[in-house]
Amino acid sequence: MEQKENVKQNKGGRNPKTNPSIHRHVFRLTDEENAQLLSLFEASGMSNKAKFIVAILFSKEIKAVKIDKGTADFYMRLTSLFGQFRAVGVNYNQVVKLLYSRFTEKKAAAFLFKLEKQTAEMANLCKKIIELTEEFNLNYLQK
Repeated sequence: MEQKENVKQNKGGRNPKTNPSIHRHVFRLTDEENAQLLSLFEASGMSNKAKFIVAILFSKEIKAVKIDKGTADFYMRLTSLFGQFRAVGVNYNQVVKLLYSRFTEKKAAAFLFKLEKQTAEMANLCKKIIELTEEFNLNYLQK
């Protein structure tokens, strides 16, 4: 009979960790402490509570992301307003071209005078929007 040689067989499965976490610790929290821990965990964006708690215990860097709904809404409305200003600019160019191609020079100049008044009002409105945006940045956005 033949002797079997001590040959390692490949059993498959995962490769063993070099430094496995084998020590377990249990602690209890009150309802308030648990709520605070869960809110910190959700704000951190981490996917694993155990890794989050270890990061807190050993003072590793924890990132907390807070999304302010009001600021996000302000940003979205400001972006849409900017898009509307661009559309007005495109329409402005088209109107000026049509005025010179369809009307006499005297009539076109009269319409352009009215258009310039409206443009000046829009420029003042734009300045006010810029001032409000800067005030919002200074007073409400914390970096």
